[in-house]
Amino acid sequence: MNPEAYCYELQGSEAFVVESIPVILDMDTGIDDALAILYALSSKKLRALGITTCFGNGDIENTTRNTLAIVELGLSSVPVYQGASHPLVSPWESTAEAFHGPNGLGGTRIFHPTQKAEPLSALDFLRKSIEDHAHDIVLVATARLTNIASLLLAHTELTSLIKRIVVMGGAAFVPGNVTPVAEANIWGDPEAAWVVFHSGVPITMVGLDVTMQVPISDGMLSSLVPQVPYFDVIREAVDFYLSAYNPGEPRGNRTAPLHDPLAVAVAEDDSLCKTQALPVDIELSGRFTRGMTVVDRRERTTAAPNVDVAVTVDRERFLKQFAQRLQFQQSG
Repeated sequence: MNPEAYCYELQGSEAFVVESIPVILDMDTGIDDALAILYALSSKKLRALGITTCFGNGDIENTTRNTLAIVELGLSSVPVYQGASHPLVSPWESTAEAFHGPNGLGGTRIFHPTQKAEPLSALDFLRKSIEDHAHDIVLVATARLTNIASLLLAHTELTSLIKRIVVMGGAAFVPGNVTPVAEANIWGDPEAAWVVFHSGVPITMVGLDVTMQVPISDGMLSSLVPQVPYFDVIREAVDFYLSAYNPGEPRGNRTAPLHDPLAVAVAEDDSLCKTQALPVDIELSGRFTRGMTVVDRRERTTAAPNVDVAVTVDRERFLKQFAQRLQFQQSG
């Protein structure tokens, strides 16, 4: 028995040995990605095999550097593998500087990480890990889906070996956040999203329908325990994030969505969100709708469901877990 593949779970006074979940985090590390990494590293149930990086909230150099820095601040040595620097087909539009700052972490001065990105490419790492953990591995994608799409295009035989892909992306019953109908991660590389959503791999879509319901707040930020090694970086980065979502709003009243931490949390415990199996397609060519997750909600549709779409979230349970994991003090 590999001891790393198991963890202990307490239920009352009883302790149970449970099998841990091997995961790969695929990220474009900006501010909420950083929080998601810290959440994952604190999990006893998730076993992070590595983190692959992608362009998005910053260019690939910044997102990789940010990932290495957050891993180090989380007192971990999880390996990091650099991935895609641009979309599959279309030119890369821009970073998400308005919400994540010029360096992806709100302009926070980041130290030079001692850990380096691994020499193995993100795609080779993904392929090897999927083969080594066939039928058990879960991919958690909180970036554009470029890395995963590139892998599945090159190695179609891997689709049957992936247990599930948890995607932070899309908007089923709510507006988009980049265009009226498109969410940022899908909009940022629609062709990649199309490949993944049509791959046949089981997918859970943790989209804006649920992520916009789980905010971090000024009150939570002010309760972060000062002794944690990531205190200064997270405090400054999240302060920027809160301001970006609430321009002109004074400190004390601001909130911002915890998009990526919720996706990681669902990979660990899928009971946090209620899902509905639905047919989902990706719009590639619409003048106003490119990047839209087109969800077929018709009762008598003949289209087969291909995605488990998160439609509701246990808000209080998730926020309590998030606060505990990252060491925000809780009142009451």
